[in-house]
Amino acid sequence: MKQLRKTVNNLMTIAAALLIIISACTGNRKEIRIVTLDPGHFHAALVQKTSHRGVSKDVYVYAPDDSQELRQHISTINSYNTRADNPAGWNLTIYTGSDFLDRFIAEKKGNLMITAGNNLKKTGYIQLALSAGINVLADKPAAINGENFKALEECFNIARQNDVLLYDIMTERFEITTILQREISLITDIYGHQTTGSAIQPGIEKGSVHLFKKEVSGKPVIRPAWFFDVEQQGEAIADVAVHLVDLVQWAMFNKQSIDYLEDIDMIDASHYPTHISAAQFEEVTGVASFPVFLKKYVDSDTLKVYANGEINYRIKGIHARVTVNWDFTNPAGRDTHRSIMRGSRANLVIKQGEEENYTPTLYIEPSPGTSFSGKDIRTAFDVIERKYPGMTLEPYGSRQWKVVVPESYRTGHEDHFGKVMEFFISCLHNGKIPKWETDFMLAKYFVTTQALESAKNSQP
Repeated sequence: MKQLRKTVNNLMTIAAALLIIISACTGNRKEIRIVTLDPGHFHAALVQKTSHRGVSKDVYVYAPDDSQELRQHISTINSYNTRADNPAGWNLTIYTGSDFLDRFIAEKKGNLMITAGNNLKKTGYIQLALSAGINVLADKPAAINGENFKALEECFNIARQNDVLLYDIMTERFEITTILQREISLITDIYGHQTTGSAIQPGIEKGSVHLFKKEVSGKPVIRPAWFFDVEQQGEAIADVAVHLVDLVQWAMFNKQSIDYLEDIDMIDASHYPTHISAAQFEEVTGVASFPVFLKKYVDSDTLKVYANGEINYRIKGIHARVTVNWDFTNPAGRDTHRSIMRGSRANLVIKQGEEENYTPTLYIEPSPGTSFSGKDIRTAFDVIERKYPGMTLEPYGSRQWKVVVPESYRTGHEDHFGKVMEFFISCLHNGKIPKWETDFMLAKYFVTTQALESAKNSQP
C-alpha cells in the first residue's frame, strides 16, 4: 500500500510538472471572447471575416441604437456566416440602447473589445474598456487630436496597471510589395545604406489615395454621414496617415525602440479639402441632403472635406514625408499606395497607377552614378528568392528592374485583417505585446496629432 501511495504521489508530481511545462510553452490559453462596441465602420466586421482557434463563436455587440451602420455590420457578419466556402459561424447577440456603455461594462460578456467607428468617441471607448480590465483591438486612428493623444498616453498606463493589452490594426504591413521593399533595403549590395535625405528629397516617402466610393466584400461601402465630418472622423493627416507613418517606422526601424519625445522632429504639415457634390454625398451615404452638422463645411452646395494633407518630419535624423489624398473614386474603384525608399546605391519604388493596372509594383532604380549588371543584381537578389520562392527580377526601361510577384503572394486588404487578428491573439496568449509595438503606437500618433496642429496653425 505504501509503495502504491508513493507511486501515485510520483505520478501526480510528474503530471503537475508537465502542466507547468505545457502552460509555459503555450501561454495563457484562456478562451477569447469578442465584444464589438458601437460598430460604425466596416473594419469592425473585417476582423471577423474568418474564425480563429481559441476565439469563441459567441460575439456580443453593444450599440446606442439600431442605426444604418449597425445593420451594415450585422449584414456583413451574416455574409461571412452564410458563404459556401468555410463559413465563419459567428453567433451574434445584439444590444441597443442609450445605456449601451453601462451594459457593456456591467455585463462584461467578453475579454476582447473591438472598436471601429466614430473616431471622436474611440479614445474614450478604449479607455473605458481598459479600465474595466478588457483587452482592446482598435481600428486606426486611436487618437485624432492632441487631447486624444494625451488620453491615449494614459490608456497605456491603465493597460499596464490592469494587465491588459492595447493594440491598433495595422494591415498595410502585410502587403507583399511593402514587405519586399523593407527586405531589399536590408541587402547592402542592392540598397547600400539608408540616406538621410532632406526636406526637399526625403530619405523615405509614403503616400496613398483613398476612395469615398468603393466596394468591400463585394458590396458598395455605405458611408455614415458623420464620416464626412472631420471633427468626428478626423482629418486625413490624423486618420489614414497613421498607416503611412507606421510604415515609415516599420520599414526603417523594425523592432527598434522609438522615443517620440527624443527621436521625432516635426518640420511642417499642410492640409486641403476634397470637394464632394450633394449627388456624390447621397450616392455613398444614402442621405438626400447634407445634415446640419456638415453645413459649416458647405459652400455653393459643395461639401469641403479636409481629406488631403502632407506631413514632413525627421525620425531618428532621417527625413520622412507622408502624403494622403481622398478622391471620390477611380476607374478601378481601388485605393492606391505609393512609396520610395532612397538608399545610397538604389531607390526602392512602389507604384500602383494605371500603368501597373492598379496593382502594387516594386521597382529598383539605381542611384545616380550606380549601375547593376544583370549577374550582380540577380546574385544579390538570391536571398529574396530563397525566402520567397517564385520571386523574380526582370529589366524594366533602360536602368530599372521590376520585382515580379507571383499571384499567390497577393492577398487582399480584407485578408490582412485576419493577419492582424492572428498576431494579436498570439499576444493575448503570451500576455504581452512587444515593447517596440507600444513605442510605435505612441510615436505615430504623436506625429499625426502634432501634424494636425501644425497644419491648422499654418493655414491662411
